[in-house]
Amino acid sequence: MITLLSKYFDKRKSIKLLTKKNLKLLEQLINSKVAHPKIFVEAFTHRSAVDHVMFKESNERLEFLGDALLGFIIGEALFNAFPAEDEGFLTKIRSNFVNKAALYDCAKRINLLQFIFVGAELNSGTRNGFKTILADGVEALIGAIYIDCGMEKTKQFIRQYIVEPNLKLGMHLVDENFKSQLLEYSQAARIENPKYIVIGESGPEHDREFTVQIKIGEKIWGEGKGKSKKSAEQEAAKIALQTIPAEDQKYLHKPDTNQSPK
Repeated sequence: MITLLSKYFDKRKSIKLLTKKNLKLLEQLINSKVAHPKIFVEAFTHRSAVDHVMFKESNERLEFLGDALLGFIIGEALFNAFPAEDEGFLTKIRSNFVNKAALYDCAKRINLLQFIFVGAELNSGTRNGFKTILADGVEALIGAIYIDCGMEKTKQFIRQYIVEPNLKLGMHLVDENFKSQLLEYSQAARIENPKYIVIGESGPEHDREFTVQIKIGEKIWGEGKGKSKKSAEQEAAKIALQTIPAEDQKYLHKPDTNQSPK
């Protein structure tokens, strides 16, 4: 049995095809006619639903493609928007635009919930689990747009729903790459670089939780939990930054609030 996160899917028909209503909504969203509906059904299929349906492809391959496109297109957009900034600035800002939180915000912005469907076992999943599913779904959708509609429509979608909203929100002024901040601190303070160690994993496969410990030298600086190793590492680094003594705060980089896109 599958659980449809969308009321728009026609439960009486094969989910290989989008309904006319849903197809129209999709075409309005991506501002393009859909030539191959099947690729979008694949983009909307979470792996937990694959065993319950005739359609045997999940969205993980498209997620991989979308992730690569997202990094490139946002990188290009920021390169053009901030012509006077260096690589370090652009790298940090890009991370704010492509992380799971930003992609989840995009999923809410485009109401992706009306398209995605998952296995019924995820009904009992955590809110964070659904956030990850929707964030991954944005990447898969980007991959599908590229295959079906081409690069220009892909760029248009990413600019409209990710780049421009985040610039308006001032996300280019927020430095939430805590790992990067901690690495910069360790190098400026001339101490050993941080090491991240996975010390625990728990939960079912579709709702895993990782625990990561961070060490600098022989000292434990923090411990974080997350739905992925990366998010657990970021949480551990965030906690570690909070333990830096006041006299060492001078080594921390502070974002320039006067930055604005061109």
